[in-house]
Order: sequence, then structure tokens, then C-alpha cells
Amino acid sequence: GCYFSESPPLLQGSLSMVSVRSPPLIGQSEDFQAIAKFNYDALEQRIHFGEFGYYQNKTFHVDALLLYKEGVMYKINRHNKTCTRKELKSSFHPLKVPHNATLLGQVVLGSMSHHGESLLVNSWAGEIPEHKAKYLLTFTKLGCIPVSCLYNSPKTGGITISFFNNIVGIVDPNVFIPPPYCTTATLEEGSNDFFSIF
Repeated sequence: GCYFSESPPLLQGSLSMVSVRSPPLIGQSEDFQAIAKFNYDALEQRIHFGEFGYYQNKTFHVDALLLYKEGVMYKINRHNKTCTRKELKSSFHPLKVPHNATLLGQVVLGSMSHHGESLLVNSWAGEIPEHKAKYLLTFTKLGCIPVSCLYNSPKTGGITISFFNNIVGIVDPNVFIPPPYCTTATLEEGSNDFFSIF
């Protein structure tokens, strides 16, 4: 089962993400919604997102590539053939149950009334003291496939991520190669991390 183990090192699928600032600034909503296709490679420490989202009453399309070993994050506009290249300061965090997490329990998603209508999952909770953050993670019992993540910190507010249509493996490894027009992009310094994509 999925007890303090990692998700498969190569994984792709889709996710939905909702971020809510509490309380929002007066007269301004900080809510953020996105649906993304993702490719995850823990072996080479890289993640690709192709995403559609909604923020501050505007829709956006983002193609983002995070290359942790190189310390670089690309934001790519394939339609305009433009690219920004930023320093990626944070460490790669594999999709796994942290060693200091507490098992909350095992539940069945769906129905146990008929065969094939259920999914057995484990839910874990924990804290990340250096970020003053709390999390709740849910993985499938078999295969340790991510199902959902609830994350809350003063920096990010509350974030809910739901994973779906996951496939073990990477169908097209070329998603991890920046397009040629990105090679001329100037590296922008800064303390960028995973949340800088959005």
C-alpha cells in the first residue's frame, strides 16, 4: 500500500486547482482557478504544465516547464512563440507521503454497492513549520497515485488540488524540452518557486 512511499516516478494526467485568499483584499478577489495537464518526472526532477485558468476576472493560458536540476523555470507562449526564463530557487518535492505525516484513515471514494464503483484511498495530514503551512494529502492505497491535496499557508492562502485521468509513465518526453525560441530568453533572477507559475 501507500505508506510513506512515493507516487510512480513518471506520471502524467490532469489536475484542477483552486486557490482562495482568506480574507480577500477589500474590493478585490484573490481567488484563482485552473485546470492543467501535467507531466511529472521525479527521476530528472522536472514538471511540465499546460494550463487554462481564471484569475481576477481574466482567463489565461500558461505553458510552464520547471527544471529543478538546472534551477530554471520557463513560461512559454506557444501561440506568440515567446518565452520567459526565470531562476527556480526552490527544491524539487516528489509526490509522496512525507515521513512526518499522520495517517488520518482509509476511506472508500464512490460506492461499495457494486464492483468497480469504488476507490480505496489513504488520507494524511501534517505541517511544514518553516512555511507555517498545513496540508492534507490523499493517495490511492494501491499504486500511491495522488488524488487530492489541500494546502494552507500565510503566503499562498488555501489551495485545493484534485488529480484525475492519471497515467503511469510519460507518453511524450519532448514536453520537457524547451522550444528553440526559449534559448534566447534572458534569465530573470529572483526567488521563484512552484507557486510563481500562477
